Amino acid sequence: MNSFSRIALPALQRSTSTKAMWALRSCRRPGEAAGPLRICHPSMQIRGQKTMESVPPPLSHHSVRQAQALHEERMIEVEWEDGSCSFYPFTWLRDNCQCPKCFLDSAQQRKLLMVDVDVNTGVDAVEVTNDNKVSILWPDQHTSVFDPVWLKKRCFSPAARQSLQEELFLKEHYYWDSKLKIPTANYEEVIHDDKAALDWLIALRRVGLVHLKGAPKESGPVARLSERIGYVGTTYYGHTWEIMDKNMAVNIAYTAKKLSVHTDYPGVRYTPGVQFLHCIKQAAEGGESDMVDGFHAAMQLQREDPEAFKTLTTLRVDFTDRGTDYCDFMLQSKKHTIELNAEGQIRMIHCNNATRDSVLDLPLHQVQPFYRAYRAFMDILNRPENLITFKLEPGEVLTFDNWRLLHGRKSYINKPVMIRHLEGAYLDWDEVISRLRILRCAVQQNA
Repeated sequence: MNSFSRIALPALQRSTSTKAMWALRSCRRPGEAAGPLRICHPSMQIRGQKTMESVPPPLSHHSVRQAQALHEERMIEVEWEDGSCSFYPFTWLRDNCQCPKCFLDSAQQRKLLMVDVDVNTGVDAVEVTNDNKVSILWPDQHTSVFDPVWLKKRCFSPAARQSLQEELFLKEHYYWDSKLKIPTANYEEVIHDDKAALDWLIALRRVGLVHLKGAPKESGPVARLSERIGYVGTTYYGHTWEIMDKNMAVNIAYTAKKLSVHTDYPGVRYTPGVQFLHCIKQAAEGGESDMVDGFHAAMQLQREDPEAFKTLTTLRVDFTDRGTDYCDFMLQSKKHTIELNAEGQIRMIHCNNATRDSVLDLPLHQVQPFYRAYRAFMDILNRPENLITFKLEPGEVLTFDNWRLLHGRKSYINKPVMIRHLEGAYLDWDEVISRLRILRCAVQQNA
């Protein structure tokens, strides 16, 4: 039995199978105040069951009662069988005509060119067909026919838009501190079983980390795991990279010294989204891993020290990385320590004490405020109540969100027969979310 089922809440056991992915104890929704963590769980598809994420709305919700053109508002109003209404702009409907002339079904891509779209088009007629589709006749006598399920999914209401974005991108995260019980899964099941792989990727997206157990104790499993998702990414350290204590190390990770919690590779413009670390051999002494939820810590900083939060979200820091490994490299980048998206939500953490450059491209009067803010964030990240500490065992693969989580390592001591050896790999979130969507479709079709 994997930990997805072991950590399921007793209250869920009546309605879910023993393969329930997770109902995490130690998670927190956005903006919750610090304090004792409450029990929560996302709604998601569970083996043998259908929950809110996997159950399609009742067919009546997709049945069209009537459709009419609102010429003054330049919209089509669709009334559904349940009495609700959706509104679709004329221009959007013409731009998204699904007929073979306008849309290449085999590629699921638009053929219609924007230069051929009349953005001020009207509508000559609209009707509900005998097979309950919405048919529109345009002024140029072109006809577009829309499936009700297709239309309903693309409703412009705020609730429908939010629901679709969550389905497409799984934006909702579950924040945690030292009380987290790390989700685990079996490596071979993830490799060979679509439902296990889907559960793994959803947990990785929601929580930020998952332990995979039972991998071969040799080089290669991270490449195999990467290919399960898509393809092995290449960096200046190679397709995969070996983490060992090396002479003349080109990276501080290739020493036996302590590593403070950090995100990897802020020196490149596009920071890798997901990281795999596979333990092949563990050190005789030390080598424990530290991990912290950077988003949770950043929200704590925002509550406790708004000025420091503003500083780290507005001032950019210089990062550098140079050396020779897979090939020679000399990287330079500028990043916000806490990066926000267009809506002002935390999108990414860029924090690496080793590769933070001595070049600090800030006006003189902003240097001390930056250091004060940076130290305040470091203090929160390193609070015992925020950190989880564990020791990877041979055959375990740690999979985690490199945009969100920071990871570190205690110093260690090798002995001749116990030389610490890890293998790592990176993937982009585009790859991971793409595979998650494909697996979700496959699992739902086979349910």
